[in-house]
Amino acid sequence: MEQLMERRDFLKMAAMAAGTAALSGVSCAAENVSLKGRIKKAVGLGMLKMSGGPAEKLKVLKELGFDGVEVGPGEVDPEVLNKAAEETGMKAHGVVHGWSLDDIPKSIDYACAIGADSVLIVPGKVEDGVFYDELYARSQKIYRETAIPYAAEKKMPLLVENVWNNFLLSPLEMARYVDELDSPWLAAYFDVGNILRYGWSEQWIRVLGKRIKKIHIKDYSKKIMEEKGLRPGFDVNIGEGSANWGAVRQELAAIDFNGWATAEVGGGGKERLAQISKEMDTVLGL
Repeated sequence: MEQLMERRDFLKMAAMAAGTAALSGVSCAAENVSLKGRIKKAVGLGMLKMSGGPAEKLKVLKELGFDGVEVGPGEVDPEVLNKAAEETGMKAHGVVHGWSLDDIPKSIDYACAIGADSVLIVPGKVEDGVFYDELYARSQKIYRETAIPYAAEKKMPLLVENVWNNFLLSPLEMARYVDELDSPWLAAYFDVGNILRYGWSEQWIRVLGKRIKKIHIKDYSKKIMEEKGLRPGFDVNIGEGSANWGAVRQELAAIDFNGWATAEVGGGGKERLAQISKEMDTVLGL
């Protein structure tokens, strides 16, 4: 009996060791995944706090290793921004329309005017007096009847982003929401940091898959959230929060992601933007 117990213990320990080794192998594989050659790196134009016009700012951002910027609707005169982009070889790749369900065609027109290739949209917010099911139906109705037809006419993709709007709270639901709209002109914009309050970035990437056309880069600390509240959770550098960046890279590589990754964090002067550039290189394996 004693020998039998020893054999059982040995087999149990061997199985545990094998499992640990397998998990370790997966972890190491994830850590070694690089997205170099797949990513175009960007920031919001307004994140660079310095004197000078768009041309001066784009020149500095290019020197720091960025490929382009995102802007808000009407943030910069299209003629001025286009000239600055041409002079520097940078691109205004996207327009952030934001949370409103109104005036999406205006943002599409602005995106066309600056040579962007997407408009980020958010389907409103669930709150007191705004019911979840009603917002689901109303936002899809607006997208189907107004936004998507105009986007198709202008050949401008609309990308729905996950934000703190108490809506589309699981990756399965967001995938369903996008699929129900059934248009080549509407897909997903995935924010790595926003989801960490109640989920895992790599799991969302796996579920959303090729619906993801662009990503926002920031981190979020669940530890700080628990100690200081929701918003302070964002007060960490990229790579120092709760995101599992190895797993994020692995899942992005698995869906063959190639496209824009835009930092959406607190900005500052040239030194601050240089720091952001290095952090993005580190977490994305660039």
